[in-house]
Parts: sequence; C-alpha cells; structure tokens
Amino acid sequence: MSGKPARWLRIVVPVVLILVWLVLAGFGGPTFGKLSGVSSNDQAAFLPASAESTKVQDWQKRFTDSTAIPAIVVVQADEKIPAADLAQYAQLGSRLGEVDGVQPPESGQSSSVAGPIPSDDGRAVEFIVPIADSDEVKTVVADLRGVLKDELPSGTQGWVTGPAGLTADLVNAFGGIDGILLLVAVAAVFVILLLVYRALLLPFLVLLTSVFALCAAILVVYLFALWGWIKLSGQSQGILSILVIGAATDYSLLLVARYREALEQNESRWTAILRAWKAAFEPILASGVTVILALLCLLFSDLNSNKSLGPIAAIGIVFSLLSALTLLPTLLAVFGRAAFWPFRPTYAEHAHEHRHADAEQVPGLAGIRGIWRRVGTLIARRPRITWIVSCLVLAACALGLTQLKANGVEQTDLVLSQSDAADGQKILAKHFDAGSGSPVLIVARESDADAVLAAVEKTDGIASATVYAGNVRPQSAQDGASQGGRPGAAPAPAPEPIVKDGRVLIQATLDSEPDSAQAEQVVRDLRETLPSTDSDVLVGGVTAIALDTNVTAQSDLAKIIPIVLGVILIILMLLLRSILAPVLLIGSVVLSYAAALGVSALVFNHLFGFPGADAAVPLFGFVFLVALGVDYNIFLMTRVREESLRIGTRPGILRGLGLTGSVITSAGIVLAATFAALAVIPILFLVQIAFIVAFGVLLDTVLVRSLLVPALSYDIGKAIWWPSRLWREDKVRTKPVESAR
Repeated sequence: MSGKPARWLRIVVPVVLILVWLVLAGFGGPTFGKLSGVSSNDQAAFLPASAESTKVQDWQKRFTDSTAIPAIVVVQADEKIPAADLAQYAQLGSRLGEVDGVQPPESGQSSSVAGPIPSDDGRAVEFIVPIADSDEVKTVVADLRGVLKDELPSGTQGWVTGPAGLTADLVNAFGGIDGILLLVAVAAVFVILLLVYRALLLPFLVLLTSVFALCAAILVVYLFALWGWIKLSGQSQGILSILVIGAATDYSLLLVARYREALEQNESRWTAILRAWKAAFEPILASGVTVILALLCLLFSDLNSNKSLGPIAAIGIVFSLLSALTLLPTLLAVFGRAAFWPFRPTYAEHAHEHRHADAEQVPGLAGIRGIWRRVGTLIARRPRITWIVSCLVLAACALGLTQLKANGVEQTDLVLSQSDAADGQKILAKHFDAGSGSPVLIVARESDADAVLAAVEKTDGIASATVYAGNVRPQSAQDGASQGGRPGAAPAPAPEPIVKDGRVLIQATLDSEPDSAQAEQVVRDLRETLPSTDSDVLVGGVTAIALDTNVTAQSDLAKIIPIVLGVILIILMLLLRSILAPVLLIGSVVLSYAAALGVSALVFNHLFGFPGADAAVPLFGFVFLVALGVDYNIFLMTRVREESLRIGTRPGILRGLGLTGSVITSAGIVLAATFAALAVIPILFLVQIAFIVAFGVLLDTVLVRSLLVPALSYDIGKAIWWPSRLWREDKVRTKPVESAR
C-alpha cells in the first residue's frame, strides 16, 4: 500500500469507473420527470389487506364496477336561490359532466353528475361529479374549476372539493418534488462545502458524486415501481432525494478529510488516495450498512407507505455508498492536490513522524488546535460534569414529548399553501351535511340489513343512511332540475337494493367533515355497536381509511423501534468489538431523538401553530435520527478506537475527537441543510420531518457527539471497550490527565 499502483491501473480503473457512473447518470437523469407517473398519493393504497376499511373497499368493488373518485362542486350564492333558478344550475351540472375524465352517464341517464342539490337554507347547491380517470385527477379537477370560472351564474362563487378536489390539491403541492426541492438542497450543500473547504473545485466533485448517486438510485426506484415491486408516493420520492444527497455528501466529507491528511504525509496522490480509502472504508461502510439495515426494518411495518419507504430509501443509501467509495476516490486521484486549490495541502517529509513529539499538558491533544483542543481540554478536566449536564439538557428538551400531538390531522390541513378544496370543505359544511360525498360504508348481511340500517340511523353523528341501490341520483336533485321545484310531484318508487353474495352496502352520511376527529369517533362507535346486530358487519369509507391508517401507524411505531435498536446494537458490537460502548451509544441517540421530538412538539404547537402531526411522523423521525445519529458516532468511535490502539483509551478519545470534530460537524450541518430543504414543499408531513431531522441532527452533532459521548467514554476509561482485547491490554498511563481533573 505504500507504493503507487501500476501505471496501467492508474489509467484503466479511473476510466472504467467514470464511464460506468456516466452511463448510470445518463439513463437515470431523464427518469426524474417520470417518477410522478409511477407514484400514488392515495392513502387507501397503503393500508394492509387486513384493515377493515380495505376489506370494505374490496366489497365495494363488487357492488359497482366504477372506480370513480367523487368530486364535490359547491356553489354559494349571495342571496337565497329561487327554486325556479335550479334549472339554470342544472345546465351547469350538464357542463361539468362533459369535462374529459368525468365518468360517462349510465344507460337512461342524461348525466352522471348528481345535482343540483339545494341546501336547506337555500343559499347553496352542490353537485357530485364522479371522476373516472383516477390517474388524471389533477387535470380533471383543474378543468372542472375552469368550467366554474367561466360559467358560474352572477352573484355566486364555486369550489371543487371532496376526495377528488383534496387529492388534486395534494398532488399540486407535491409538484416541486422533481425540481425546486433538489435545486434548494443542492444549492444549500454547495454553499456549505464552499465555506468548509474554501476551495473552488472540490465542492463540485463532492456534489457530482451525490448527484450521480441520486440519478442511479432514481433509475432503480423507477424500474421497481414500474414493475410493481414497490409502491412509490410523493413523500417517499422527496425523502429519497434528500437522503441520497445528504448521505453521499457526508460519506464524501469523511473520505476527503482522510485524503487531505494523507496528502500531507505522502508525496504521491495515488498512494495518498489508497491510504485514505483504506482508512475511511470501514467507518463509511459500517455507517452505510447501519442506515440500510435500519431502513429495511420498515419492511416489518403493516402500513404499506412505511413498508415501501424502507427499500426505496435503502436503495438510495446503497448508491450513496457506492459513489462515495468508487466515484469520489477516482475523481480525487485524478485531480490530486489541484482539487483543494487555492489551499492545496503540501507534503512535508518526516513531519508526520513528529506530530506527537511536542509536549502537551493533556495527553492526546498533540497537534490539535482551535475549538476542538478547547473541547478536549474541557472533557479531560471535567468529564463527569460535562456528560451529566449534557444529559440534563437533553432530558429537559425531551419533556416536550408530553405535548406531542401525533394522532393524525384532517386532510384539509395536509396542504399548507392555499387550497381551493380546503376552502370548499368549509363552505360545504356551512350549508350541507359536512360528510356528503364521502359517506361511511357499511357492508352487512342481507338478512340483517333493516336492523343494521336502523342502528346506523340511531348513531350520533349520522345525518342519514340508505341501502345502496345503484348509481341513482338524489330525488331532490332530479325534481329541482326538471320541474323547477314544483310541489306535488309524485315520488319515484324506491329502487331495489343491490345484493352481492348475500351482502348489502349501506351508505351513511356524516354530520361532521369526513376527515375530522368527530367523524372518526362515529366510525369507532359503529364498529363497537353494529356487531351486536350483525357479527359479520364491516365499516369502511374515507373516514375509516384515515382512522385505520393512524391506528396502524401507531402500532408500527411500537413494533419498529425495538427492531431498529436491536439491529443497530448488533452492528455496533461487531464494529467496535465491545458491548458497553454500543449500549451507551444507543442510549445517547435515543435520548437525542426524544429531545429532538420534544422540542419539535413545542415548536409545532406554539411557534408554527400546526393542528397536529401525522401518526407516521414519530416513526420516520426515529428511523432517520437514530440511524443517522449512530452514523456520526461510528465516525467518531472508529477513529477513537484506532487512536486508542496506538496511544491508549483516554488520550485516544481526545485525539479522535480532535481529528474528527470539524469533519463530523460539517457533515451534520450538510445533512441538516438537506433535510431542511424538504420544508420548501408545502406538505405538513414533509415540513415536520424537515424540522425534526434537521434540528435533531444538529443537536446530535453539537451536543451528543461532541460532548456527551466523548465525556462519558473518557469518564469510564478503558472499560468502555469491555470485554474486548483492548480493554484487557490498555496499559497507557493516564495519571497526568486524572490529576488535571
């Protein structure tokens, strides 16, 4: 390893590696814009098959061949609408039904649009518009809004809301995932790298490594989603981009730091890159494998949105690892010291042999200057006070967990930017039963249908309920449109209910908005009381889907946390050849996670005024913070172990901290900046994840890794390596340090 590799290797290997990555980037780059075509933001698609609402969905498909998503168009007038004017509104309904993508009418119907349905106060009408093309909801809803803009009667306002309207606004909010998110993240990383390296070329090499890794990851994820192997959503797409850029940059920072150090000790850039690669390989590989396995633990999740994020994010980390260990070393070897221009590291022959020769008051800090020398001196003299105060600060922050509200939020609160659908829901609730258009669906035995229907109608929170008899438009709408509201018209005979395999479908309209806490309580009440009437009854619908999603997410949190901690603990034990050190490291990152989540809860409630948090937020925050927090401890403790083998545990702790301090702090700032970029997407879930991870990474980098872990390790001494050989054979004198304490 001391000599340069053969000349042909110095030519062939770099050329082959660069060509391979160019090919991957060439194929992967164009797929950025195609990801939205293979992704879905449908909440129901991510529920497990065992969920009750999923079973109801399966039954619903037997009652109707339609997979239409209802859009609710609500029109509010400045004054009470005369009954005679309903015919004019019927023309608007016909025009809405002509929009491309709206379900065509069935035989005998002039339009598939139900309405106009007048409100009891006479100030509004609503239309229920079934959208058949579920892949183009965004486009169809935009066209419906265009019709309203052009053809609304004077003195009225109109909104497109309901499940289709809310979905369209959510898709619109995700629109910046492919462009602005990546642009902001890359720009933030580039500025930080310029400040860290004070070099012009090196930031481009590091960013090129990250972007190429992302291109390759995107290509694989796109193909897996296209083949149906994974389910891709907008949130997992955004997290993938951020995770790859941040992780690849972090690994690159560690390698570059080792390379600069090697260039000062070796004249040949080839020898230097080989030594740097050998020194950085183990911690980078261990960090990457830890994150990959932690992410794959999400496969144990019951919620398919969590389960799908595991392999998607793991694919990203795989390519981050590969690029940092293959492409970046190649680029650094090709450019050599020129990569650091204008502050090129110079080779000082024999200087490295005397780097520990100068006398130091505190053993282990030889050659360490600046802030990390002062931190090391503090730890050496007051280790116990340092780690106890650090723990108390983290524990105080963790008290905010008592204010965490992670029980899900209403769908109207998911989009933080202006939402026409959210505004429409408020108008709908003002004039109609708020749950119209998104009924609770109950599947019951035909023999018990009347009893179940009666029990549903008596349930608090239910405005009305009917047994499904096909796509029949409400009689009030038909009368109002065709007869101008003329009284005395004979009601049409009630159609026969549709029966499938001995079951009927009951549709119950809620008093409250279908995504509200009150609506979810109605679903709980129905599931508790109806089985006494029909033991096989199933309760589903939009509200039940949201409820089942939250319940499953909370169950996943309790299941995944111990699995992740167990996997990481085993990896750390194998890496550090110790039991005590890994246990303490795991404890430190868990405490750091609790502190980050506690502070986040206070910020969300009292600073940002958020209505709550998605039930999956604590789980995602845990997986990212624990896995990435262990990353930095791996960077630190592998270097500490390396130095401890040479100069003893306590001096090795101080020297390892001093040598890794600046690079790990830079890595933490980079990762925090990339996750903070998620906040540019106006989705509540992503903004909350952005804050939790960004704040948590900074907290872990500045407090946990810089003070708590080294101070606690220093206080324990060589026993930190128990029961490894290093614990038994560490005989380096530490009396000067102990007396200084």
